[in-house]
Amino acid sequence: MAQRVALSEGGNKKHSRVRVAVRLRPFLAQPDERDDGPCVRGLDSQNLEIINWRNATESVKYHFDAFYGEKTTQQEVFLSSVKPILPHVLNGQNASVFAYGPTGAGKTHTMLGSSEQLGVIPRAVREVFNLVNAKDANEGWDYKIGMSYLEIYNEKVLDLLSPNSQDLPIREDKDKNIFIPGLTHITISSFSDFDSHFVPASLNRTTASTKLNQRSSRSHAVLLIKVVRTWRALHHRQQTGKLYLIDLAGSEDNRRTGNQGIRLKESGAINLSLFTLSKVVDSLNSGTAIRVPYRDSKLTRLLQDSLGGSAHSVMIANIAPEYKYYFDTFSALNFAAKSKLIVNKPFTRETVAPPVLTVKRARETHEAQEAGTEPQKKRQKEERKTEQDVPSSSTSVQSLSESSVMDRLIVLEKLMMSCQDKDRLGMLKDVAQSRKEIQELKEKQKELEIKAMLFSRLAGEKAGTKPVFKNTVAPLQRKQPSATKPSRQQAVVQPLQVLELQPLQQLAVKVKKQSVCVKRKDRKIPEQAEPPDGKENTMQTEWESQLDTSVLEQSREKILQVLNTGSLKELKGLQQIGDKKAKLILGWREINGRFTKVEDLVKVEGMTEKRFSSFMKANILSAMGK
Repeated sequence: MAQRVALSEGGNKKHSRVRVAVRLRPFLAQPDERDDGPCVRGLDSQNLEIINWRNATESVKYHFDAFYGEKTTQQEVFLSSVKPILPHVLNGQNASVFAYGPTGAGKTHTMLGSSEQLGVIPRAVREVFNLVNAKDANEGWDYKIGMSYLEIYNEKVLDLLSPNSQDLPIREDKDKNIFIPGLTHITISSFSDFDSHFVPASLNRTTASTKLNQRSSRSHAVLLIKVVRTWRALHHRQQTGKLYLIDLAGSEDNRRTGNQGIRLKESGAINLSLFTLSKVVDSLNSGTAIRVPYRDSKLTRLLQDSLGGSAHSVMIANIAPEYKYYFDTFSALNFAAKSKLIVNKPFTRETVAPPVLTVKRARETHEAQEAGTEPQKKRQKEERKTEQDVPSSSTSVQSLSESSVMDRLIVLEKLMMSCQDKDRLGMLKDVAQSRKEIQELKEKQKELEIKAMLFSRLAGEKAGTKPVFKNTVAPLQRKQPSATKPSRQQAVVQPLQVLELQPLQQLAVKVKKQSVCVKRKDRKIPEQAEPPDGKENTMQTEWESQLDTSVLEQSREKILQVLNTGSLKELKGLQQIGDKKAKLILGWREINGRFTKVEDLVKVEGMTEKRFSSFMKANILSAMGK
């Protein structure tokens, strides 16, 4: 089963503020209109000013990440604002670019452009292919690129690659990722392949003519470019990055556009979604809102990852210089100023599936046995009879060993994912060394089992009975009165405890109460003596030595993971950790960083060595009892 791993850059989640750029289109005064000049002008590459409508002698100044004047080319916009965020997509992170502004301000021109002046969308897709082709073949990753294209028209999600589809739902998975079931996804291998699908799909987008714009977009268009890279050494490890390229429909003043009928309904849906977008921005900036209204609109639901989510986001606000657009421009600048205060938290999305260990089926073994010759079947029958007389635990040991190997491999896999590429070669060497050690331990374990079996057979022959092996500790034996004692007791040998790890407390009680002796004439040789009164049993003081090494390491690793990444609620879920102690751990972690080992817990205020020992014992036993 696949495990979802979210790895942040540098070990901590890196904050990324929404970058906002403003683009001013050229002045387009009509011959029959009074030429009052522009109402807005740029001051430098980051600042601009607009006339104050309350007092024409004053102006309102704005500062953004970038300002593009009337003569700025499409290439300059792309290189400055869009290109820097594209490498994140190849590293398993999300990125988002969307154009905002009133109708007729040039949003579609910025995003799509023309055959002579390509816009952001074709340039960004071409750059993604260039980045993938520039990757070193020895890097160890294989890349696959796919695309989806949709529009939101009258609050309906429509698939532009499959125009006959109906309204599609928007869903959210358990990892808080937004997705659309049933949306067409096409794998593309080159930019020409992308262009052959994108151009026909763009013609399916809903547009219409209004008084302010001959080709006005009546819907919000979203292009999704998905990049999946797979590590060649471990094919079950994948990183997925998504690039959202969004061309928003413009807000409209129906008194100036002259919308009626269907155009009026479209305008109402567009303005409502943009109003909800403004509420989302206000809610994120306030920092006190209990609920951010993402679900109030299909548009904001899709932008949930771009605003306040985990994407590297760029907003290009398009404005017009004419006085008739004054209030639309003023509103767009205010919205852009609020949007640049939003902070996202990008992180790498990685999917890891544990390796599948092939286990030989009992049916295949049976068929292989049936295919043997008669002498072989007779010998196998005798061997099975011997195994029934002395039950072997090899199957259970093998299952436990494979489970232990898988757990250790998964832990090492997570460590490799947290390393940089240059450190992974060393991690692979550690994996090989670990596998070698595990194999040596398994061989040593088999030798010990053979010795125990031989010893039990010898003891059984001397006692005149067959040896008996069990997978658990022998049941408690009450000391019988001397009058009812049998004349001769058979030796009971404890089997090697490798199959089941019993709860430590039960094991300690059994060993403390049990005293098994071998009676030979008048001499008694105690095998297990009861400790003197008032002294603690050594098995209870050195309890860790009685546990399987892999289980103990796994338990310590889980405790360390909760200490480093657990929330207040998860820390309180640990044994002997209350609300006060959990807050002290969070405070220590905030000041000093991650715990390098579980023993660092003693550095937390109030955690003594004795309390730490009790804490570890309680949590490991609790994990084993589940």
